[in-house]
Amino acid sequence: MSTEGKNRVITTHVLYEMKLRGEKIAMLTAYDYSMARILDAAGIDVILVGDSASNVMAGHVSTLPITLNQMIYHATSVVKAVSKALVVVDLPFGTYQGNSKLALNSAIRIMKESGADAVKLEGGEEVIESVQRILSAGIPVMGHLGLMPQSIHKYGTYVVRAKDEVEAQKLTNDAHLLEKAGCFSLVLEKIPASLGARVASELKIPVIGIGAGGGVDGQVLVSHDMLGITQEFSPRFLRRYHNLYAEMMGSFQAYINDVKSKDFPNEREQY
Repeated sequence: MSTEGKNRVITTHVLYEMKLRGEKIAMLTAYDYSMARILDAAGIDVILVGDSASNVMAGHVSTLPITLNQMIYHATSVVKAVSKALVVVDLPFGTYQGNSKLALNSAIRIMKESGADAVKLEGGEEVIESVQRILSAGIPVMGHLGLMPQSIHKYGTYVVRAKDEVEAQKLTNDAHLLEKAGCFSLVLEKIPASLGARVASELKIPVIGIGAGGGVDGQVLVSHDMLGITQEFSPRFLRRYHNLYAEMMGSFQAYINDVKSKDFPNEREQY
């Protein structure tokens, strides 16, 4: 049954209250109806319709190629399945950087066309005008600092960020800037655990980590990674809870063998 248009149980205020009482926030990605339905039923707090769909769904080597229309398609599919979790959608590369009017239009399209609850974007001081303009329309914004995959060509590598004092101080300043602007939450990706804990302790808004240690207010992983569907990506922060690649491969091969050997369908599986 579609849950489109219904008010979700988890809201931005609920996340704030969770931080206040020390309850950790669990967040995972989804890009389609079926996966989102399972995640919501499992009790996940936040579902991120991530631009990681560019990698795991479309086969690109980075998050850069995915378009706004594609993100809206994925978000619409997810929202239809969700009744409890907060649904956050990534603004894709090129839809908010350097142009705050474009950023607002992009965010409005996501909210109106998909029915999502919030948007997420990467960057601090460099995108603060876009953040402020989106927030001025009443659209909740989740920030993202540390390793920012949309800026991979600037970094040239996916190594841990903010290890030196200068970059760590900029990240801290940006985090406070985003909070002051009105962001309801912040993702920190692939930074030293000590820095993640410090930023989380300094901010009133929830800080969700991916490779940012256990001292933050919650964790996020890409569902396809933690389920073991993807195999080629194995950073230190990834815990694989399953090896679905192997299980699915076995099931597919068994089906192929059953069809080839004429075992499927058997008498009970026919009309």
